[in-house]
Amino acid sequence: MRLSTKGQYGVRAMLELALNYGEGPIALKTIAEKQDISEHYLEQLIAILKKAGLVKSTRGAQGGYTLAMAPSEITVGDILRALEGPLAPVECVIDGEEVECQRADFCVSRLVWQKIKDSLNKVVDSITLQDMVDDYKKMNSKDSYMYYI
Repeated sequence: MRLSTKGQYGVRAMLELALNYGEGPIALKTIAEKQDISEHYLEQLIAILKKAGLVKSTRGAQGGYTLAMAPSEITVGDILRALEGPLAPVECVIDGEEVECQRADFCVSRLVWQKIKDSLNKVVDSITLQDMVDDYKKMNSKDSYMYYI
């Protein structure tokens, strides 16, 4: 299972908003430049994230976008599901989906797909934007050393 650029870029854009949380709105152009994402594509992603209640917009000269909640309240899973839809390796294990399958009652493979889905969702739901901000700060701190061999 691979994520599309929607999910990848969406997480990067949300990280940029999280890194600047509490400092006021950030212009779409700034996010696009810092995360190397097409501004036009980013507009589409932000619209989806806004509709999902993860981002707020502010109009005006000093306008832009902010997180709708604290970074500790938004998970990677929230972002990915908003942009990608249900996170499942196959259709037959998506909650609420009625997929006709003659083998459903005795399909051992379905059990494997369900375990993969459950594990994936558990991981992405355990990582918050705050966790990513903390990791970013550790990776970019002046105290971290880079060794070349």
